[in-house]
Formats: sequence, structure tokens, C-alpha cells
Amino acid sequence: MTTELDLQIACEFDNLPCLEQFAVWANKVLSQYRDESELTIVIADEEQSQQLNNDYRGKNKPTNVLSFEFEAPPGIELPLVGDLIICPAIVLAEAIEQEKTFHDHFAHMVIHGCLHLLGFDHIKEEDANEMESIEKQLLADLGIADPYRDDI
Repeated sequence: MTTELDLQIACEFDNLPCLEQFAVWANKVLSQYRDESELTIVIADEEQSQQLNNDYRGKNKPTNVLSFEFEAPPGIELPLVGDLIICPAIVLAEAIEQEKTFHDHFAHMVIHGCLHLLGFDHIKEEDANEMESIEKQLLADLGIADPYRDDI
């Protein structure tokens, strides 16, 4: 159960988690579903996040995390799961607004994005409940409080 992580820092931002921390968070979720995984995480500025969000989701604003699942050709098995694009400026703004630490919220975004890469979504309420339940458990295992708690 290993995760190979390619971390690409495409913008400057203070207090980013280190490569090892990103690897712990990604491995926490991916190792539950795959024996081997390869993942790229790109740390992007607001402009790049907005452009990608507009191009791929039709939403002309920056967002916290975008996930791009890798689909292997039929009959070929590869450990690649895909790419996460994370905008630290949005993650920080949300962390402040939600009264969370920057790194705890970053952990949540990595886990959330990895779950999307594994095929989970939150469009339907029952799917959202399942995804949130998994997120809460994985974060709790890491010593991070419930990101959906009502007391914020």
C-alpha cells in the first residue's frame, strides 16, 4: 500500500505543508482503496484555479480543489489515479472563515480530492453523506476534527 506523489508548486505561498505531509494525507485515503497509487498534486494560484474551474466546470471563479481522474485505456492497469489542483489562497480563506487551521483544512481538501479521483461524488444527498462520512473518519484517524461539525 504505497502512494507515489508528485508535488508541483506552481505558485509562491507561505506556510504550505511539506511533501511528506501531503504524502501522509494522500496515502491515508488512497491506501484504503488501492495497493499502489500515483498522484500529482499541483499547488496553483487563484488565476490558474479560476481558469481551470471555468474550462472544466463552467464556473468562472477560483476554487479550493479540482480533481482530474486518470482513465487508463481498456485492458491496461496503471497505478495512476490522477491530478489534484489545489489553490492555497482559497484553502486559507476557507480555513479562516470556518475557524480551522490552514493545514487541517488542507488535509481535508487532499482527502476530499482523492475521494473524487476514486469515483466518489457529492451530487446526490446519499452520495454526499457517504463521502462526508469517509472524510470524517479518515480525518479523525489523523487527529483532525470533523470538518462538517455544527459548532463553527
